[in-house]
Amino acid sequence: MKDLIIVRGGGDMATGVIHRLWSAGFEVMALETDKPVAVRRRVAVSEAVYDGTAVVEDMKAVLIHNASEARGVLAAGNVPVLVDPQCRSIMELKPAVLVDAIIAKRNTGLQIDMAPVTIALGPGFFAGEDADYVIETNRGHNLGRIIKSGTTSRNTRTPGNIGGYTMERVIRAEHSGLLHVYHDIGEFVEKGETVAAIENEEGSFEYKAELSGIIRGMLRDDFRITKGTKIADIDPRKESYHNCFTISDKARCIAGSVLELVCRYRSQEDKENER
Repeated sequence: MKDLIIVRGGGDMATGVIHRLWSAGFEVMALETDKPVAVRRRVAVSEAVYDGTAVVEDMKAVLIHNASEARGVLAAGNVPVLVDPQCRSIMELKPAVLVDAIIAKRNTGLQIDMAPVTIALGPGFFAGEDADYVIETNRGHNLGRIIKSGTTSRNTRTPGNIGGYTMERVIRAEHSGLLHVYHDIGEFVEKGETVAAIENEEGSFEYKAELSGIIRGMLRDDFRITKGTKIADIDPRKESYHNCFTISDKARCIAGSVLELVCRYRSQEDKENER
């Protein structure tokens, strides 16, 4: 499929990229795992893996079961989502551009020769070796910067500052087990209120909000998680309710850089075809 763009990952950052490309009229699809983890799942096409479809800002994602089903979904103006973490479908689909948007902070299998143009988001990649281009994902002056040689800044492991809060915004699992959600995305919680619990053979462990605010992200109820997994994200701004259901400024910035590279590639192709 000559003009197809494939994005590895379907989380909120990947979805921001997919939405920007889709809005610009490009055919784009996502590759996911069989059990994707997305805290901001209301703005993640990865939810289609569980529910069959997912809608993010008027863009519809549809789960497909093999590469041959992609064409029909694309023809309908939608985004196919295929469970294919090993990227086996790339040999059949032959995309023009491959974007690694897993945001794993490491390379989980991307190779520079997988497509005519390969783009990787965030740390763990070297432009010119793992991918043709790497895009900075760390907040700050260089967010969205396109790197042609080298790598991005290191992972700070510190969430972005919102309303004066950083680490307090994020709740991470201190236990492995089955997650039980008490307050879901879009709900307001007070500091000290229990938002979720993890149950395992040792008992049930409650997780409380460290600040008052809107739950911006929360894993799915009854999801089995491992220690260290990000469970929830709380936004201290009471007026931020609608932000829970729209693509973030960070994702839009990064998506703009991906779109720039795709347009540059298409422009170069057009010039070569005119010769």
